[in-house]
Formats: sequence, structure tokens, C-alpha cells
Amino acid sequence: MSACEAGEFGRNVFNEMTMRECLPKNVFKSLKKTLDGEQPLDPVTADVIANAMKDWAIAKGATHFCHWFQPMTGLTAEKHDAFISPRADGRTIMEFSGKELIRGEPDASSFPSGSLRATFEARGYTAWDCTSPVFVKEDGKNTTLYIPCAFCSYTGEALDKKTPLLRSMDALSKQAIRVLRALGDMTATRVTATMGPEQEYFLIDQAFYAKRLDLLLTGRTLFGAKPPRGQELEDHYFGSLHERVATFMSELNRELWKLGVTAKTQHNEVAPAQYELAPVFSTINVAADHNQLTMDTLQKVARRHGFVCLLHEKPFAGVNGSGKHNNWSMCTDTGLNLLDPGETPHDNMVFLVMLCAVVQAVDKYAKVLRASVANAGNEHRLGANEAPPAIVSVFLGEQLTDIFEQLAKGGAKNSKKGGQLKLGSSILPPLPKDSTDRNRTSPFAFTGNKFEFRMVGSSQSISGPSFVLNTIVADTLSDIADVLEKADDPKAAAQKILQDIATKHARIVYNGDNYTEEWVAEAARRGLPNIRSTYEAVMAFPTPEHVALFTKHGVLSQGEMLARTEILLEGYSKQINIEAQTMLNMAKRQILPACCEFAGKLGQSVTAVSGAGVSAEPQKKLLKKVSDLIAAMETKIEALEKAVAKAAGMHGAEKHAQSYHDDVLPAMAALRQTADELETLVEAKLWPLPTYAEMLFMK
Repeated sequence: MSACEAGEFGRNVFNEMTMRECLPKNVFKSLKKTLDGEQPLDPVTADVIANAMKDWAIAKGATHFCHWFQPMTGLTAEKHDAFISPRADGRTIMEFSGKELIRGEPDASSFPSGSLRATFEARGYTAWDCTSPVFVKEDGKNTTLYIPCAFCSYTGEALDKKTPLLRSMDALSKQAIRVLRALGDMTATRVTATMGPEQEYFLIDQAFYAKRLDLLLTGRTLFGAKPPRGQELEDHYFGSLHERVATFMSELNRELWKLGVTAKTQHNEVAPAQYELAPVFSTINVAADHNQLTMDTLQKVARRHGFVCLLHEKPFAGVNGSGKHNNWSMCTDTGLNLLDPGETPHDNMVFLVMLCAVVQAVDKYAKVLRASVANAGNEHRLGANEAPPAIVSVFLGEQLTDIFEQLAKGGAKNSKKGGQLKLGSSILPPLPKDSTDRNRTSPFAFTGNKFEFRMVGSSQSISGPSFVLNTIVADTLSDIADVLEKADDPKAAAQKILQDIATKHARIVYNGDNYTEEWVAEAARRGLPNIRSTYEAVMAFPTPEHVALFTKHGVLSQGEMLARTEILLEGYSKQINIEAQTMLNMAKRQILPACCEFAGKLGQSVTAVSGAGVSAEPQKKLLKKVSDLIAAMETKIEALEKAVAKAAGMHGAEKHAQSYHDDVLPAMAALRQTADELETLVEAKLWPLPTYAEMLFMK
């Protein structure tokens, strides 16, 4: 019997079905009004809910509860408290109050705050996000009730990734409803952003991981010669699952299903040892929580099977890196997907307005959208000859591009159809053909009834890119609503808006191959930004234009934006510094000694062969080459040390990050080049590190 057949799905989630069973009817109705945004949660109701949660969790073996939140580390954090409460007579009882449910108090100054909090000022608060279901999580023999929360400082600033996401959801809903009202929809009361984030990852054997200090400390390989075979045979993508990997995936699915995560799709990805998991769509803040759970569960279950799951954006040079494909859309509380074109998209006014609003938003705010996916890992992936490039563009496909071009000329009058695809065999049925092809090289592609944002890094929280996307679309919808609400004829005004957008923002639409140098040149001609470095991308975030954007919609204050900029820059510098220090450690303590030992053996061979009266020219030639490379490696180690010292001495987060990019990264690349060449020469049994061939192909 499968997990789903046995009622496994969501069994560890305090979801709506469970709440109906556990809560009094009047309390459940009151909570539903809170969930629908109609009223705040009152203390009496909170106490009843908390008590029901406690009883439900204890019945599942829980002894503790924790407020689970997403600080600016990019990871999750949790503070565990026992349900146990002592009594004066020496006995204890199990208690959990509404106050404990609604609010927690972690140490705010111990998390990245971007100077919003001084070190000596510790107080911060976690606040229950009642729209994301509470769940029980089993970690070995420990079972805990997890409460999804937002995290803020004592003075009210957001110190996490969830708070601005929730704010952006409100902003998007408010502006989308304004547009819907102006276009005649009087039934919808809320618009919710939805998300289905695909997650890419690598699996390698735990024994190899344990012997690689770089993987252990940085998540990526800092050294490693190209193996004889990589991904050039194109045989791994969608290939048959290795039995050990399939067994891992089976347990992974069951663990996720118990937590209510709708893990649906799984397959081999392009690079060897790379895989992908994709869930069904859900509300965007729930999707963000579920993706954090997915990453945590991937790593936990992998170790049970002797694997290590690597979530770094580029753990191996020379093969594809990993990202998240964030499938984003907007739905009304009446069940309408606002990005569903329908059978005749050319006369679907709501769809056309929403589509054009997104296109305008992506073009107008391309720099801040690029900033939302900037980190040290993603820098190796974006623009590095793989999906997607660092240039933001929009793929609409043949049908919608044709409609977009018709709009620019004054109005859309028809839609291209997909038809049928006949495969030329009497036993194969004709297939319904979509109206357009897909484009896997586009960073922001329309894919049927949603947009797929492909620039997000595999290790990133989706909350950051999601709140940026929500906000920029809310802003363009706000401008559209301002015009429609004043118009005597909203439909005619909408047609004029669509024509203006299709004319002014056509430059962002590109359906071709985003990997080519021709596109880089064409994008420059169109005036589209190509921001390759993380520090440059991050510095685009707090510009006056973007401060005005986020403050207008109440998503971030100016102080919160400046703080996040500082956190992102500091995080980048710290990550590169750790990588550089790890590289120096490995080079000096592992690689150089192995190379010197090999050179010594070659020297002995030269002496022995020459002493036997035989020419030792091949041995001498190899010895000279190895010795020259050892000398070069020593020089490059010194150069890296100087670059690190220079970067560390810089003042200011921007200059600090820029020096790590401009000085340290090139010095690291130079050192790696020499070490990787030595790997191809040194005797295999002397080389101190597992090779790419071993890590990528041995299971």
C-alpha cells in the first residue's frame, strides 16, 4: 500500500481538515475569518487553538514546540521549548498558550541585521504566520511542533525573508483587485500569488564528501581537473534512475508527503549526479516554507542513504549548475488564474492586462529582479554559458508574441492555434500541439498559464525573489488601476494601456537562444542590463527608484533596504573569504605535499634509471614539468594570500565585496588552474582528493 493510500499525505500537518476535527465550530469559523483577512486573531480564540495544537502534537509524540522562521542567513532557524510546565506542588503539566503560539522571542542581535540591531540589543520577536500550516517534524527520536513565523526586531523592522513576502502578497492583491474592479469583476475579493518551485540538486557518496574540505566548508569544489567524461553524451538527463538514487527518492517523497509538501515530479537532470524535484503549485508563502522543508529533507534523507545532497549553485566546474525554476502566477479567491490565456487570448482583456503588467514590470525593474537572485554561488552560474544568462528578458512564445505585436499596432484580433501533431505511425495517436514551443534558455518565460523565473539559485530561499516579483507587478498594476479608475470607458482605456506597454516594452521580449554571444550584443543594443557580478547587482537594490518602489507599497522601508544591502554584500564577502581560506589550506597542506612527494619519487627514478646506464629523459621531462608547476603554485598561493589581505583591509561593505570579486576570485582561479594541471600529472594513488570522475559517476 502506498503512502498516499495509507493516508500518509499531510498526516503531520495541522491543516484545515485537522482543524475542523480538533477545534470547536465557532473557533474554527473565527480562525477562517482571520485566515481570509477579515479580522485579527483574538486572545481567547488563540488559547483554544493553541491547546488543540498541543493535544494533537503530543498525540504524535511531540514534547516541544518551536517558532520556525527564516532569518537573513538564507536558512531557517528554530528555538525549541518544552510543553512541560512545573507546578508548585512539584508536579508538571503539559501547557501551550495562545500567547506562546502567537509570539516568540529569539535573540535578534545574533542574526544578520545590517546594523538595524546593535550587538548589545538582543530583543526580537517571532510572529505566527497563521496562513502557513503548523506541522510536526520528526528528527530521529525527537518530535517537535513547528510554527511557521515571521521575524522582526524590537523596533518593528523585518529581519527575515517571510515578512516582506507577506507584505508583498497584500500589495499585489490590493492592486490586482483594483484592476479587476475597473474591468468589471465584482466577485473576487483577493488575489493570491502562487508558486511551484522546481528544485535542482546533486548527490554524491558521503565517503567522497568526507575527504573534500572544500565541499565540507563551502559546498563547492575549489579544485578538480576536468574528467574524461562529463555531460557531453547527454545521457543522464531523464535517464533511468540508479537503484540507490530511486530508493532515496522514494523515502524523500514519503517524508515530504507527511509534511504536506506535494512532491510530484522527479528525474535525472542534465549533469551527472544531478537531479530535480518539483511540487504542485501552492500559495506563495506556503511554497516558500515548503521549499525550505524540501531542502532540509533532501539533506537529511540523503545521509540515511550514504549520500550528501549538494545545493550549491555550482558545486562542480565544467558541468551544469543547479537552480530553482520558480513557476509564478496569480489566482483569485473565486478560482480564476489571471495568467490563463483561455481559448482566445486575444480577446481575454483581464489576461492581456495582467500579462502586459508583468512584461512592463520585468522591463522596468530588471535590475532589482536581477539583484533578488544575487549571491556568491549564483555568480558562477548566471551568464556562465548555461541557463539562464545574467541578462533579464521575457519569453512569450509564438502565439503571445504575435498578440503582443498586434497590441502595439492598436489591438489584437486573432490568436494562433496549436493544432495537432501527427507522428506518421498508424498505431500512434495524433497529439494536441501547444500554441507555442518552450524556451529553456530564457530567464523569465511564459509557460502556458504562468511565468517561469529561472534565475533563482538552488540554495536560495524563494522568498526574496518572490517578494520582489510580487512588488514590481503590484507597482505596474497600480499605475494601470490609476488610469482605469478615472476613465469614462475602462475598456477603451485598457486598450490604450496595452498598446503603450507593447510599444514601450517590446525590447524585453526575446524568444531566441539566450546563450549566444549574438544575444549579448543584441541585448546591449536594446539597452538591457547585463549584470554579471554579485556586488554590482546588489548595489542596484537600494537606488532611489527602488527605495520609492518598496516604500510605496509598504514592503520594505528605506532602512530595511539598506540593511539588506549590507547583509547581502557582507554575506558575499564572507563566503568568498571562506572559499579562499579553504583553498589555501588545501593547497598548502594537501596538494603541495602530494606533488612534492611525487616529484621526489620522480627524482629517485631519474637517479635509478640513469645509474643503470639508460636514458632518463622522459622522467626528467616530467620531473621538470611537475617542478615548474609546483613553483608556479607556490607563487599563486602567495598571490592569493596578498589578494585576501587586500580585500580584508578594505573599508565599507561595497568596496569589501568589490575587492573579493576583482582581486580574490581571479587569484583563486589562477591557483586552481595550476593545481588542476598537476592533478593530471601526479600519480593517482598520491593525489589527496577524490576526483571529479569518482564523485560524479560512482554511486
